[in-house]
Amino acid sequence: MTTQLGLPDTIQACLFDLDGVVTRTAVVHAAAWKEMFDAFLRARDGDSFRPFGDDDYDQYVDGRPRADGVRSFLASRNIELPEGGPDDPPDAETVHGLGNRKNELLLEKIRTDGVEAYEGTLRYLDAVRARGLRTAIVSSSANTRDVLRSIHAEDLFDVRIDGVVAAERGLPGKPNPDTFLAAARDLGVEPSRAAVFEDALAGMDAGRSGHFGYVVGVDRVGQTDALYAHGADIVVKDLAELGAQA
Repeated sequence: MTTQLGLPDTIQACLFDLDGVVTRTAVVHAAAWKEMFDAFLRARDGDSFRPFGDDDYDQYVDGRPRADGVRSFLASRNIELPEGGPDDPPDAETVHGLGNRKNELLLEKIRTDGVEAYEGTLRYLDAVRARGLRTAIVSSSANTRDVLRSIHAEDLFDVRIDGVVAAERGLPGKPNPDTFLAAARDLGVEPSRAAVFEDALAGMDAGRSGHFGYVVGVDRVGQTDALYAHGADIVVKDLAELGAQA
């Protein structure tokens, strides 16, 4: 292990999730998903509807591409909707319509409240880059570039694989490892020499199935045991914990 970064000395690149690892937007995503799904369920089932809860977010939505999250949650409630298309309006009762409604709510919340970065992560990114490791941002969000620009962090990453790039390349999202594998490939490193940094269970699954050299779970919400169960090599509450110099 390196004393400065808390990583195996074989690691040459670090692949970071965005929401919940670099920025505090995971809680904003969760709130947008809940608002969208609760409104949909209330209209469908009346006031006796079963609300969208924290466990639903963790199991079916967190870390997944938007449409995959809609499909996964609806399947858990035995609800079938037409697939629709990516350009469906946000009031359409289709998989893509619900996803677009969630994104509309998310952007409203970001515009109202702004985006906050985790300072421990930014310091850790500076330390990683100062020691010559390459970096990538890997997120299912189509808003990744705008979010990074809003916190002045776009230049901290050599490669960006986000929802836009994944769609262009036809890459399946987390829990599949394809987006992380694409980031490693773009950085010119083998997966075994790359570390994955994730807060979502789907991201842990991607790190494990992609056979990456090290998988760091970031526990912002008290799910340390679940992160280990899904493949984390180590779990921290903040990336600053990985090294005294970070």
